[in-house]
Formats: sequence, C-alpha cells, structure tokens
Amino acid sequence: MAADNTSSVTEFILTGLTNQPGLQLPLFFLFLGFYMVTVLGNLGLITLIGLNSHLHTPMYFFLFNLSFIDFSYSSAIIPKMLMSFVSKKNIISYTGCMTQLFFFCFFVVSESFILSAMAYDRYVAICKPLLYMVTMSPQVCLFLLVGVYGMGALAALAHTGNILFLTFCADNLVNHYMCDILPLLELSCNSSYMNNLVVFAVVAIDIGVPIVAIFLSYGFILSSIFHISSTEGRSKAFSTCSSHIIAVCLFFGSGTFAYLKPPSAVPLDQGKVCTVFYTIVVPMLNPLIYSLRNKDVKLAMKKALGRITSS
Repeated sequence: MAADNTSSVTEFILTGLTNQPGLQLPLFFLFLGFYMVTVLGNLGLITLIGLNSHLHTPMYFFLFNLSFIDFSYSSAIIPKMLMSFVSKKNIISYTGCMTQLFFFCFFVVSESFILSAMAYDRYVAICKPLLYMVTMSPQVCLFLLVGVYGMGALAALAHTGNILFLTFCADNLVNHYMCDILPLLELSCNSSYMNNLVVFAVVAIDIGVPIVAIFLSYGFILSSIFHISSTEGRSKAFSTCSSHIIAVCLFFGSGTFAYLKPPSAVPLDQGKVCTVFYTIVVPMLNPLIYSLRNKDVKLAMKKALGRITSS
C-alpha cells in the first residue's frame, strides 16, 4: 500500500548513531543528559528574558528567539534519537519522517538567519550607538524576525518538497538517527543530479547569505573598534560580540562541513557526527555561552535566585 503517489514505502527504520550494543545504554544517558541541559538552559533563558523588563531590548529579543529555536529543533530530533538506543527497531512512519524533516529544516535555517539578525543588531549598537533605539525599533525587530522565520519556512518547503517527489522502492533503512536530507537522497531509487543540486543550492543560500551578512557586520564592527581610542572601550565592544562570535563559529562550522561538501567526500557516518554537533551540542551550548559571558543575564539570574531563596 502506498504512502502517496510517489512512494511504495510506508515507514522507515532509523539505524541510529551506532550499531554497537555496548554503546547503546551509555549513549542513551549521555544524550538524555544533553537534552535535559538543552531544555533547562533554553527554557531558563526564555523565562529570564520574559520576566525581566530591563532585558526587553532588541539584543535580548533576538536571544529569546534563538533559545526558542534551539529548544524547538532539539525537541524535534532528540526524543526520537533516544528511542534508537533502547529499541530493537527504531521505526518512523513516512508521514512522521517528512514531518521531522520539515521541522528540522525550518528551525535549523531559522537559526542561521537569527544569528545574522543578531550580528546586524551588534553592528548598529557599536557603529551607530546614538541611533540604536531608532534603527532597532520594535517594528524593525519584528520585520527581521518575520524574515528569519519566513526563510526557515521557504527552505523547509523546498527541502521537504524535493524529498516528497522521490520514490523509495524497497530499502527503507535510513543510515541516520533522524530523517535528514542526504541519507534520504541516498536511499531513494530515483534520486537525480537535479535533486542534489536543489539541496546544494538551498543550503548554499541558507548558509551563504547569513555568513555574508555576519562578515559584513563584523567588518564594520572591527573598523569601528579600531577607531576607539581607549583600551577599556575596545575591550567592552569586543566583549559584547564574543558570545555571538563563538555561537556563529560553532553553528556554521559544523553545518558547512556536513552539507557543503560532496557526499563522496564526507562518508555518511562522518556526516552523522557533524550533525550531532550542530543539532544537539550547539543548542545545548548556546544558553551556556550567552549566560556565562553576559553580565546582564548573570545579574538577572542572581536576582531570580535571590527571590527564590528568600521566599
């Protein structure tokens, strides 16, 4: 019985991260720990920003959304991944697979564009400080956010639509812990050069455009910093950007390596490791990077903890 007009496969089996029995249970607890830190860190940051009025600024508006995105796309992946460590056959329906693929693409692309919006925010704050509140008005912030989620939706539709047109004849064993683009393309019996070209073109736009925007922003930021006469002023300017630079390097570094190399150059097992990094490790590290390196967040945390202990 067909799942739709183009496929005779109604379900897929996910191989998971490893097929070594001795590693299954340790990896289950390791990734469960990662997920708990991710959920607590991102929901904690969302709550902290939401409840503290002095954090209701453009910078924290984007950070709020970054935490929401990190929480959402790790939640679209990790619970299913955890099942692969404890079940003999990790089965996902055709519809469930396409749904996971859509939300994974939506949130991961939204993350790349929210990071570029945050770079623009830092550019305005450092290069045009007197015009900051006018330039980064609530209307502009909302416009940028609509652009972020709009690009995420377009990319998700392009990637999911591309996969929906493929035929999966008999083999339904996906060599991954989730429904990712490249393993599904490899599994299809009619995957063509055009399908691969669509993936490469969409990913190149979704990584290339934000990276160019980030590089331009930081080019202007560095130019402004070098014109600051005092060492203290330079140090303060650098410190406001350091958390964002770390987050950008972690996310785009692993994402570029996983998708912008030819499949023959990166074996799927190696690609899985890269995917683990930016789908699981980066969402866990982001709230830690931003909270441990940010005075305002640390101050808000101290106040919140003080209120809890005194009550």
